[in-house]
Amino acid sequence: MHIPPRVLTVAGSDSGGGAGIQADLKTMLALGTHGMSVLTAVTAQNSLGVQGAWELPAEAVRAQFRSVVDDIGVEAVKTGMLSSAELVETVAELLAGVPAPVVVDPVGVSKHGDPLLAASALDAVRGKLLPTATVATPNLDEVAQLTGVHVRDEAGMRRAADAVLEFGPRWVLIKGGHLPAGAGDNAVDLLTDGTEEHWLRAPRYDNRHTHGTGCTLASALAARLAKGDTVVRAAAAAKEYVTGALAAGFRLGAGIGPVDHGWRLRGER
Repeated sequence: MHIPPRVLTVAGSDSGGGAGIQADLKTMLALGTHGMSVLTAVTAQNSLGVQGAWELPAEAVRAQFRSVVDDIGVEAVKTGMLSSAELVETVAELLAGVPAPVVVDPVGVSKHGDPLLAASALDAVRGKLLPTATVATPNLDEVAQLTGVHVRDEAGMRRAADAVLEFGPRWVLIKGGHLPAGAGDNAVDLLTDGTEEHWLRAPRYDNRHTHGTGCTLASALAARLAKGDTVVRAAAAAKEYVTGALAAGFRLGAGIGPVDHGWRLRGER
């Protein structure tokens, strides 16, 4: 009997289905893994933004995590929205006892600019959560929030990576999708452990169907790690998957549409 690799996402819900837990589970299914979830928050969210957010108690997060890990087990974990210091510390404590690789997406703001992480939680992210990460996947806004480093070009991405690595993740994937358009025709990410350096480049698509890109990339990375890929191979495969999802993105609602998590299942690009 075939049992697919098991991947756990610890993140918030997006009622619009484009990001958060919903994007994570779609990505995990598309990449041939069994996705499981620990819900940390519920949001009222659509293509226009986040209209409300309600954090779950730490006790509920801990119970969900233990329920899944102790019975089913995991081969990779991905974290997303952890809105408070208490939740960050709770999840970091839980992750410390899991031998599987961990992908930390240090979600700070939504695609629409809505804050999803309390300022009081930043120290916990730096000191508790990032040290648990096999790979951390901050975008440039999150880099600035965590380190104070403001990136405007590829050279700045190296400085950003060094600053994030000081907090303890084994690898960091600096996502350069927010670089100014004049910085190049490609969307470039930097993967490094402080010794090896890998630049991941893909076409930059000029569309607004970008909701959920960060969640999707981190979940794809976790899924590939669960399947046994090295970090370098997993990151390259995740980049290829999210690029296809961006190219196939579609319009929903009046605002920013989602990437298409099922593009590969239909053979679209």
